[in-house]
Amino acid sequence: MLQVFNAAGDPITQASQTPLNSPDQLAPHVYGSSFRTQWVTIHDTADGNAPFNANVLAKAADGTPFKRPENGVFRPGSHFKDFYFDETGDTNATSPENDNAGGWDSIFRLTQHDPSANSGHLSIFYKGNQAHAGFDNIQFLSRDSLGVVEDAGDTLHGQRNALDSGFVLDADKNYGNSSNQPLRWLAEGRDASATIDSAFGGFGKNDGDDEITGLHVSKGDPTVHGVLGRELPKLFHEGWRWFYTQQHGDNPTYEVVPAG
Repeated sequence: MLQVFNAAGDPITQASQTPLNSPDQLAPHVYGSSFRTQWVTIHDTADGNAPFNANVLAKAADGTPFKRPENGVFRPGSHFKDFYFDETGDTNATSPENDNAGGWDSIFRLTQHDPSANSGHLSIFYKGNQAHAGFDNIQFLSRDSLGVVEDAGDTLHGQRNALDSGFVLDADKNYGNSSNQPLRWLAEGRDASATIDSAFGGFGKNDGDDEITGLHVSKGDPTVHGVLGRELPKLFHEGWRWFYTQQHGDNPTYEVVPAG
């Protein structure tokens, strides 16, 4: 379990993030901030197959909760010392936590001096907005280019009159500078099934507007040498390929290929 400490040296917990927009909820979402972290063991493997509830144990050990974290990746070439993960947020334009507390979405960067270290530092890499909301899958396309895709959800689609998109972020840019913006690489529409579903009120709980998900870049190496983050991706060269899946609707899987 990851534990993040506030400026006073106290763990940021679920209780300390209450009420909404409390100092402990707001502070990690401020560009330029940095917070000390440590990993805490909440379940000993010596217990074998004894069942346990990770959420309950994490709360009891003063774990730090985030707003729906969904995906995390190591930056290639960082020797597993730079880890990026997202919190998808609330996917609702009326959320009181949108602008300052991660309601739209956030991508955090966790740095450690060594992969096996128990301590490190956490900082905000990207804080979303209505036009860039609900990031749920992320994957490095190269050493510096981080691909992200939206799962904004049907409610937010209607509120902002826009479906999901895929973007690329530059790991070396400061997105606290408003002149730096994500680059869109995909604007998702509705396929036939999702269009019918939208027009006639839905076929079931797993239907709805098409969602981009399952972003993946790999050269297909199943050995330890192919662990994502170990090598620098060479997209479209030496066997490196780029895929994404479309959830809901017709549910196809796509491959992104070079133009021409």
